Amino acid sequence: MTGISGSIDDFRAAAAEADLHTVELAAPDTQGHLRGKRVPAKRFLETTHSAGANIADAMFVFDMQNDLPDNEFVNMDTGYLDCHLVPDNSTGRVLTHRPGYGFVFADALDEHGNRHPLSPRGVLRTQIERCQAAGLDPMVATELEFYLCTPDWVPVQEHIQYSSLTDALELEDVLLDMRQALLGAGIEVEGSNAEYGPGQIEINTGPADALTTADNTVLFKSIVKQVAVQHGLRATFMPKPWAEQGGSGMHVHTSLLADGSNAFAPCNDGEPNELMRNWMGGLLEHAESMTLIGAPTSNGPRRIRPYTFAPTHVTWGLDNRTVLARCIAESGSGANRVEFRSAGADANPYLIIAAILAAGIDGIEQKRDPGMLCEGDMYGNPGDHTPLPTDLAGAIAAYAGSPLAAQLGDIFSRSFVSIAEAEVALAAENNPDPDDVNDWERERFMEHS
Repeated sequence: MTGISGSIDDFRAAAAEADLHTVELAAPDTQGHLRGKRVPAKRFLETTHSAGANIADAMFVFDMQNDLPDNEFVNMDTGYLDCHLVPDNSTGRVLTHRPGYGFVFADALDEHGNRHPLSPRGVLRTQIERCQAAGLDPMVATELEFYLCTPDWVPVQEHIQYSSLTDALELEDVLLDMRQALLGAGIEVEGSNAEYGPGQIEINTGPADALTTADNTVLFKSIVKQVAVQHGLRATFMPKPWAEQGGSGMHVHTSLLADGSNAFAPCNDGEPNELMRNWMGGLLEHAESMTLIGAPTSNGPRRIRPYTFAPTHVTWGLDNRTVLARCIAESGSGANRVEFRSAGADANPYLIIAAILAAGIDGIEQKRDPGMLCEGDMYGNPGDHTPLPTDLAGAIAAYAGSPLAAQLGDIFSRSFVSIAEAEVALAAENNPDPDDVNDWERERFMEHS
């Protein structure tokens, strides 16, 4: 049995069939890294599945290198308290690329038994509940790009052959194993292709409810990295590893279900309906603030440059990859959706999805209109559209104290900003050139993004 189990009884049956010896109980930290406990399968199925486990709340204030920047909520004075990991047993699955291992996501509770305010999974749950209170169930899909490298972090190719089915057949062994490992973990794989960078790859996965997609995305990154290592290679989701090459993004597609049907479907070709327009209006209203969530390190904003296939201004359009919000609006299509193209591949999927949901539902509540659609080259002719922040300091300034920050939670947002501010200080010391990607930056982010 492979895939997501759905209940503890189903997971127990899957564990027996797969002869599991270990279950990984995992929660995402603020950087989107999976942390938790490896538990003997027998113990997990007897006690841990209901009792949970503890872990230090320091995980929510780590930077990319596990250093602990000054934080007003989690620090030496608070004692770095334990938080409690509560298994979400509906997420149990077998990891086929690592025989004998199973995997379960967990929610994090604070010392009072409440949803931990710094937990990315909790931040996303709050925004899902907000959408559901309006009678809307968000459906989400993510597209991630990554670079495949040697153990010394050199790209496995020196040339670009976008989507070639002839070139680099020698890479198909590792890519096949990645696709198979993702499928084995219950992640729907639509396909993979070479991207527009030497050794850059994209693997597309299918849509699901917002929480499942966030879970699948963070597990996707973990599996891709692990399978690369199994083949003597490395994978990085660093958004801009080399200044002269294309960056790696995380495109986030959203739609809304109402009574089980896509609420964006009723429309005329190329004319999004009112709900879809309002959703996009919210995304555009909060796009500047969202830059920090989608580019939380000094490296991320380096993607935000003209002619990089990353948006540079607050724009929307139809099938146009130079805009921020790409709207797929075809008459009666259940695939109608909005693609948010700003985030880097290193963005925490829980947080960028939460920010998109918060912005979108605000657009619906406030009946925000996105304005006229943009056509043509929005790099060469952005008009009077608002530019996105192009460095981390600018992204912080746009987010701190913003309405979006308030929607995602005051404690979370202040903590998140403090981590980013520490990154600004480090970058000023080690890489002050806004357009350079130097060895310090690669050493800091390449392995852990």
